[in-house]
Order: sequence, then C-alpha cells, then structure tokens
Amino acid sequence: MYDILVIGSINADLVFHTDKRPEVGETVLGNSFITVPGGKGANQAVAAARLGAKVGFIGCVGDDANGRVMLENLQGQGVDLQGISIIRGMSTGVAGIVLSGGENSIIVIPGANHLVSKAIIDEHIDMISSSRMVVLQLEIPIETVEYVLDLCSKKNVPVILNPAPAADMEADSILKATYITPNETEVIHLFGNRKVEDILKEYPNKLILTQGKKGASFHDGDKLIHVEGHPVKAVDTTGAGDTFNGALAVAFAEGKDIIKAVEFANKAAAISVTKLGAQGGMPRREDLNNS
Repeated sequence: MYDILVIGSINADLVFHTDKRPEVGETVLGNSFITVPGGKGANQAVAAARLGAKVGFIGCVGDDANGRVMLENLQGQGVDLQGISIIRGMSTGVAGIVLSGGENSIIVIPGANHLVSKAIIDEHIDMISSSRMVVLQLEIPIETVEYVLDLCSKKNVPVILNPAPAADMEADSILKATYITPNETEVIHLFGNRKVEDILKEYPNKLILTQGKKGASFHDGDKLIHVEGHPVKAVDTTGAGDTFNGALAVAFAEGKDIIKAVEFANKAAAISVTKLGAQGGMPRREDLNNS
C-alpha cells in the first residue's frame, strides 16, 4: 500500500538565472544555468517522499538521457518507479525556466507526459486501489485526469486535484476530487469570474485556495478560514505550489484535519522557496520540526 500515489508529469527543468528578464526581441546576459529534476507530478512525489510518506508514481518518460536522470532522481528520493513507463522514440518532458528577482516564467514541452493514457492507468489500477490518497495535476492529458477521478470516486480513494496549469475540465469530473487546490488564477478559470469568497463558500472543506506567500484559504461551511503563510526570503519560488500539494497529501494521509493539514503544507512550501530549484529546497520532516 502507498501513502500517496502521484499520477502526473516528469520533466527536466532547464533553469536560466538572470538579473533582467528579456523583453520581446531583446537578448540579455544571464548569471547561471543548471538542469534540475522537475514536472509537477515528480515534484509533488518528491515533496511527499521527503516528508516520510511511502510514494508511488504513474507516468511516462522518454528513452533519452533526461529520462534516465529523472528516474534515477526519483528512485534516489525514495519514490517507487514500477508505474513509470519508458516510451521508445519519445523525448522526456522539458521545462525552460527563467528566474529573475526571485520570480519565475516557465515554458513546458510535454514530451512523453502526453502519453500518460487511459490504457496506462488500466495497467496500474491495483496501485490506485491500494493507495491512501491519489494526487493529480494537469500536465498529462485531461481525459486521463478525468478517467482517474472517475476511477477513484468508484473505488472510494481520496484525491487531491491540483488544477495546474489551468485547463478546461468537465465540472462533474472536477467535483469528484476530494480536495481541489487552485491558485487565484486557476480558481477563476475553473469556476468563473466572480468573487473568490463566493466560490469557496460553494465548496466547503473541498476547495483550498493557494495564495503564495500569503498562505491559503478555504470555507468551512460557516465562515471563510485563512491560514497565514510563513514569511521567508525567497530565492526561487519554482515548485512552491508542488511542495504545498505534496505536503498537504501527506498531512491528510496521516489523518490531520483540514486546518492542520494546510498549516503543515504552508510551512513546507515556505521552506521550499529558500533554495534554488523546484526540488532543491523541498524540506524533510526534520526541517519542519526544527523551524
């Protein structure tokens, strides 16, 4: 049995650090370049594994050097690889990330991530059935995400749906998730351009709005609850949301109530932005206990 089963993307992140973000048609000199493991799915799996959870993964990589490195990293972080398919003749997903002033801009090339199909899910249904919680994002095909949500609903397996990057989904499918964790842009994309508090009120204890350094909010059925973030000096915000979701999954799998779970996730996300790379700053359990 897995504490957490992540179904999602695996990318190699190509990170460019510069003092000045280039304008259209402009060339600037950067300060540094590194390649680091990424992809929302992989990031969330690593975040959960570092916090002590037993984590499985369903996804795809290409049969290239990036794929080999990404699998070695996941295995080294303690993530079980049996649900990951290696696709011949396909490149592993890649993200180009420009860092400037502690903020990021990202271009994603999905590669093998777009081949995470219903057939691949069917090959690993036993992994889903034997998991305490499933975590999904939207860097794999939407029809696959909706298929998993339906399966988990039928099998009574709790799901966290992190609807990122924003994409169109069937409303019935979205609401099959146990918890939905959009940011302030994604919540409007999913539920319409109206007052966010009214949206949260419609989905009490289900819809958890992530608000970056400000923390996170949800409605408990009686009132709006805001859980404050933790002020830190940000070095790289890449992966902060993924850390939040991985940590939130761990907290729920351990039986924490929603307030304690969000507090736990906020703390983990804050620690994560203090180092470079999506996974570079993801905390271990002792980091949370000692901070």
